[in-house]
Amino acid sequence: MPLALLALAIGAFGIGTTEFVIMGLLPEVADDFGVSIPTAGLLVTGYALGVMFGAPLMTVLGTKISRKRMLMLLMGLFIIGNLISAVAPTFTVMLIGRVIASLAHGAFFGIGSVVAADLVAPDKKAGAIAMMFTGLTVANVVGVPLGTLIGQSAGWRVTFTVVAALGVLGLAGIARLVPDMPKPEGVHLRHELAAFKNVQVLLAMAMTVLGFGGVFAAITYIAPMMTNVTGYADGSVTWLLVLFGLGMVGGNLIGGRFADRALMPMLYVSLGALAVVLALFTLTAHNKIAAAVTITLIGALGFATVPPLQKRVLDQAHGAPTLASAVNIGAFNLGNALSAWLGGVVIAAGMGYTAPNWVGAVLAAAALLLAVLSAALERRADSTDPAAPVVVKAEQAHSAQQQAVVHH
Repeated sequence: MPLALLALAIGAFGIGTTEFVIMGLLPEVADDFGVSIPTAGLLVTGYALGVMFGAPLMTVLGTKISRKRMLMLLMGLFIIGNLISAVAPTFTVMLIGRVIASLAHGAFFGIGSVVAADLVAPDKKAGAIAMMFTGLTVANVVGVPLGTLIGQSAGWRVTFTVVAALGVLGLAGIARLVPDMPKPEGVHLRHELAAFKNVQVLLAMAMTVLGFGGVFAAITYIAPMMTNVTGYADGSVTWLLVLFGLGMVGGNLIGGRFADRALMPMLYVSLGALAVVLALFTLTAHNKIAAAVTITLIGALGFATVPPLQKRVLDQAHGAPTLASAVNIGAFNLGNALSAWLGGVVIAAGMGYTAPNWVGAVLAAAALLLAVLSAALERRADSTDPAAPVVVKAEQAHSAQQQAVVHH
């Protein structure tokens, strides 16, 4: 794998850390600014909304410049946002800093996925995407616990300063290691928007919302579930989340490896197994060891869907994949927000802290049904279009030719 993927992974590590570390520092931030915990929670909500709306906005703004330069600008935006958060004199200013940092998130992963895929041979594209996303998954294992520890011992402002420094490192890596690949000729905003007329692109995004939403339906409420149902102490939740993060790392790499060999079968297996494991979590949540194993499996199966889903969007939006790729990153966050809300609804209805697991199982099962539908529609389209194989071969030949030019 090219060293440029390491630079992208470092940027992803910083972005993943800043996204999730705030959850462990909410009490400190709330105390410092004199606001309530629910008010401080706006720092999480504001970031998620910034990702959703920032992904297409920043990608559209970046259509006029090279992808490398846009990645550098996004990392610069990320650095500025975290520095504003680090020195914020008021809660409002910190919220602004969080939103500024979030604007870089979706477009970075969206454009980065395209760049990562272009850096390698066609049969290694999903693996390259997974390598970049490894930075995000490792952030949950190393960056978030370490950032929380730093924030609790040295102050939360130090944490955001360190995260900004990670952004500087990622920016330097991109500037040094990522080749300045020219923009595809003849691709304009209207071509990027045309990808959304493709039903397969929309189905892939719907799979993203539902499949990954299934994961966060359970994980959002992991703390009250583990302390009130399983019997873990409050301090154990951090280490349970580390297990979740370790599962994410392994699942992401496995998903990338097998998606290059058989993309749709990989989705069938990961989404089907995820639905089953989430349903079983309502039972295993009553046992400490079984719950810990289940949490790890949810992380692994959930992130095993990420590389194939991202590659599915790139494949179906061929020719103009950048905007679709970025919007799909926003779809992950939409899934998070939707599932967290639905999980809260069933808890508020008195169904108990394990009820969100059933919500997650239903969402994952729905994503599996969409995957089956997508494959069926694709087979029918291929069978009714005798020129399809010729077109595919021509596209593959063109891709290989572009790849040879890049490597040369």
